[in-house]
Amino acid sequence: MTAPKFDQLKNEGVENLPDRERRNFLKLGLAITGVFAGGTILAVTSNVRRTYASTGEFLARYPYKPHYGMLIRQDRCIDCERCKQACAKTNHVPGYGYRTDILERDIPDAEGQQREFIPVLCNHCNLPQCTRVCPTKATYKDPRNGIVMMNPKKCIGCLTCQMGCPYNARYFNEEKMAVDKCDFCWESRLSKGERLTACAAACPAEVRIFGDLSRDDDPVHRAVHQIGRTVWVLRPEAGTKPNVFYTRG
Repeated sequence: MTAPKFDQLKNEGVENLPDRERRNFLKLGLAITGVFAGGTILAVTSNVRRTYASTGEFLARYPYKPHYGMLIRQDRCIDCERCKQACAKTNHVPGYGYRTDILERDIPDAEGQQREFIPVLCNHCNLPQCTRVCPTKATYKDPRNGIVMMNPKKCIGCLTCQMGCPYNARYFNEEKMAVDKCDFCWESRLSKGERLTACAAACPAEVRIFGDLSRDDDPVHRAVHQIGRTVWVLRPEAGTKPNVFYTRG
């Protein structure tokens, strides 16, 4: 099977974020309004109703049991990078690779400017573009828990999934000769009985709340569905319905 032509794909975010610019939003012409690079790379919106984690018709639509998700309390991040270190150690991520990262930008405040840090990772979308464009089905959505997985034995290194991902959440692992990405620590932790991902467990500021969105008594479900704070997702216009959410406070 041959890979589809990119000009025939209607993918948002085909433009990959260059590795050297991943941590510095200002190099991409970040607008203070919250739209990054004119909306072509990462766009933030405060409209949770455009995701499954919303009120009304979407509230009961968590098709997986468990249905894993994560809420990131963005303003708590201090860029200590313990999440990155724990992820790399737990999942054997090479020095040139990443499964999670921390982006940064300067925002104006009453005293001038303030540095803001934004943790990012695979969003484990309900409607992932990466699985749709992969010609060999090397990347797939696990039918048990909805985690977007990689089967390195099927990967041919065409990078179609990497270019189709709106979140720049993949890299090519030269040792495996295959694309690698976050799997919510399924192979290394969750499938072995651990409750949290390595990044969530390592964070000293409890930035990341991880759990089962399908259970209304789970901490991540309660945090996402509370009405006291605004909750948003990255790149909602891509239509992928992410399972990673953001808030402040």
